Amino acid sequence: MHSSNPQLPPADPYRGRFAPSPTGPLHFGSLVAAVGSYLYTRQAGGEWLLRIEDLDTPREVPGSADLIIRTLDAFGFEWTGSILRQSSRREAYEAATQQLLNNGQAFVCSCSRSELQAAQSTAKGLFDTDELRYPGWCRSGPRAPERKTAVRLFVPLGETAVTDLLQGRFTVDVSAEVGDFVIRRRDGIHAYQLAVVVDDAFQGISAVVRGADLLHSTPRQVILQRMLNLPTPVYAHLPVATDVNGIKLSKSAGAAAIDITRPTYELWRALEFLQQAPPPELRRAGLATLWEWSIKHWQPQRLNGLRQAAIRAGREDGLT
Repeated sequence: MHSSNPQLPPADPYRGRFAPSPTGPLHFGSLVAAVGSYLYTRQAGGEWLLRIEDLDTPREVPGSADLIIRTLDAFGFEWTGSILRQSSRREAYEAATQQLLNNGQAFVCSCSRSELQAAQSTAKGLFDTDELRYPGWCRSGPRAPERKTAVRLFVPLGETAVTDLLQGRFTVDVSAEVGDFVIRRRDGIHAYQLAVVVDDAFQGISAVVRGADLLHSTPRQVILQRMLNLPTPVYAHLPVATDVNGIKLSKSAGAAAIDITRPTYELWRALEFLQQAPPPELRRAGLATLWEWSIKHWQPQRLNGLRQAAIRAGREDGLT
């Protein structure tokens, strides 16, 4: 991965979105992503859409989607139109899958995870993920067609370049790092990479602002956009919130919880994390006042090149 750091103008007309997965309550890292996305949108005078990515049914926590929506409402977020739920979009994902299969851009694969794990070398790739690199075994046909099969994309050779508003320009050889990745799993569930590309195009999203933990997914999504003849939005990847040991907070039990009864305080914390230096007196201001200040003073360039940052776990301001 090679990177530099130019700034791009935001797309016009601007259409942003926030797309949480209902795997639990909204945590601080997700709040940061929502705030950054919202401020980009509001400062540009654009529309902000809300999407619930509830496609991965086995991981969904019952009731968490409604809890996330109530939390966003309590924090003063205002979204345009109705909320899109990925669970209602399976036909669109299957249509895209069939298009790729019919065009010879995807193939059926019978390989199991245990087989792929056994074939992995111990060398770590450039991506900080647990994903297994696919060795291409079923490219000419499934090795075990009697099994349940997944669908994989034929990933082209060579590097894919992405220019990110905050992280700069970087290039990744997806074929070398990941290989032919899954777009429909063996259990029939369509993969995140495919669903997010189809939905961003369907909703007319011009700018995707999210956490840098998804930075490694962007080249795969760009490849899919090109194969499906869909537009590529502008991307901006915000720093991931970690504890002092560099561990992503959403993976630490309880560490990333937010107090939904005190939205002004939590919004102030998110702005502080995003390097916006909100005035201390605004911790006690009304929510509308804090939003007004943050939209007017939003300076995302302060985050240039920052992929993760630690937050203070405790309340050091004496608020009760």
